[in-house]
Order: sequence, then structure tokens, then C-alpha cells
Amino acid sequence: MKMTAQLAAAAALTVTATLAQGQTTDVPFALDWKFEGPAAPYFAAIDNGHFADNGLSVEITAGTGSLDAIPKVATGAFPMGFADINSLIRFLDQNPGAPVTAVMMVYDKPPFAVIGRESLGISEPADLEGEVLGAPPPDGAWAQFPIFAAENDLDMDAITVEPVGFPTREPMLADGNVAAITGFSFSSYLNLVRLGVPEDDITTLLMADHGLELYGNAIIANTDFAEANPEAVSGFLEAVAMGWKDAIADPAAVMPSLIERNPAADSDLEQRRLELSIEANVVTDYTTANGMGTIDDDRMAAAIEQIKTVYDFEGTPDADLYFTDAYLPEGGFPLD
Repeated sequence: MKMTAQLAAAAALTVTATLAQGQTTDVPFALDWKFEGPAAPYFAAIDNGHFADNGLSVEITAGTGSLDAIPKVATGAFPMGFADINSLIRFLDQNPGAPVTAVMMVYDKPPFAVIGRESLGISEPADLEGEVLGAPPPDGAWAQFPIFAAENDLDMDAITVEPVGFPTREPMLADGNVAAITGFSFSSYLNLVRLGVPEDDITTLLMADHGLELYGNAIIANTDFAEANPEAVSGFLEAVAMGWKDAIADPAAVMPSLIERNPAADSDLEQRRLELSIEANVVTDYTTANGMGTIDDDRMAAAIEQIKTVYDFEGTPDADLYFTDAYLPEGGFPLD
């Protein structure tokens, strides 16, 4: 759905009203998903005073998928959010001029994955042909599946895709109703473990290990808000980086911040989910050498070329529309 001129104007009015009321230190933040392990660093940034140290009061709202925060931020309902940058690229192509861009990369290596079961015949990408794949339509991993299929010479017509809901995705695989699903590696894997699927029966095909050059989820900002409040955005990103540094240094220490907001969560399982995201998606060779938050221009160009193989851009793709390092320190945030 295209973002209308009226919505864009509403976004600008929302930002202007916020500024006029002197409430720019209140920064609502839209997450991509539920309050699970990888959300702990953001709550730690609140509880450990990192947002407050930057003069910010932050309230975090859960999301319903990695595309969810984009329209929330674009319409001005939230000044900051967390979303899949590849979905943002398509959104901005379909909604040119929408006031939203990525300002800090978090998942340098995206968690997009196909998760199957050895006992159901899934051990490598080619095994998906002739099988049923469960995929939630709003899922960020499903959005990238055509690129994964193209990079691995899969015949999409030979794969039966069954639209499923997020709550039923892993149970359907656990019950053998589908042979594989799309999802975030750390989420779907541990959800299957929790459902009693033996770990040695789970196949995780991380798309980044099978040809994808794409980046993953990033902090996104409403550009009207960012241009009017550059210090607030820079301070927000610094606090996020500090929250992740706390989590990397001691994952167990940040779990109480998560459990306080989600008392029903299994602390041990969510800590493991956080650790998986740190090891596979956040602390990479690139972020170790170059700091957290930045991107490599050549890799982004390659990612856009991959997207072009499965998506017809309405306009001319321009990386500068999708990501800016203007609110990051030079060299990003060191993780040590």
C-alpha cells in the first residue's frame, strides 16, 4: 500500500506538534517483534541509564514482524523503530519521499533462515523442492526467500508454499505438517526446541551462508524528527550501542530487564536466544573490525543488485535513501 500525501503531511504535523510542546526527549521506540531475548539490550539501555544519560525517556512497544515498524515510523506515530532494511528499501521504492531511513545497522549478518527437520528430509536447500514450506506473509525471512531460491537454483514452482501465522509456524513444523518454515534463526530454532523437537533433528539454513549479501534489521528513524532533533537521534543510537555492549559482556546480567517486561518468558531460553543473536548476527568479523552500526558501501551495492533480481524497482535504487551514518560516530561503536 502506498503512503498517501495525507499520511506524510500527518507525519510532519505530528513531529511539529511534538517539537512545539518541548517533548523531544520522549522517544517512543517500535520494536519488530515480541519481548524476547534479542530485545533485552534495549531494556538494559533503559534500566542501566544509557538513555537517561543522553537526556532521553524511551518507551518500547512490541511489534508483529520485521516489517511492522516501517509504516509506524514513516507516518510519525513513532520517531524511532527497528526493522528489516530490505523491506525498508522496497517500502521507500513504493512510497517515494516517505520520511523514514535506517540510521544504525544492528544485524550485520541477517538472521533470515529456512528451518527444517532432518527427519522430514531437509538438510540442504535443494531438499526444499517437492516439499511444503510454511511461511508467514509478513515474515522478513519469507520476503527474502525468492533471493535465497535464486542464489541456490531452486525451482519455486516445485515448492508448495503454505501461508501460516506466526503462532502456528513452529507447531506446524513440530507436528510434521510442513517440512520447513521461514523465520529468524534464533527465534524459530529455540521455539522448536521448546516444543520438544530434538536439536539434532533441526536444520537451520541461514540465508547469509547460502549466497545472500543482504543486511538485516536496523534502527530506523523518521527523517523529519531526525533532522529537527539530531542530538536526540545520536544519543538514542549511543544508548542502543551501550545496551548491546552490556548484553555482549554479560548476557545473563541483562535478562532481568527483559523478564520485568515479560514475566511469562523462560529466562534461560531467552538468554540463549540472545546469545545466538549476538554470536550469529551482531558480533561479526565486520563489526569486530569496524564497529557496530555502520555498513560497507560495496556490500550494500551488492545487496541492492540481489534485490533487483527478484523485485522490479519503480524508481532508481539509491543507497543514500535507505541508510545514513550522519548520526553515528566515525567508525561506528566499538564492541570491546
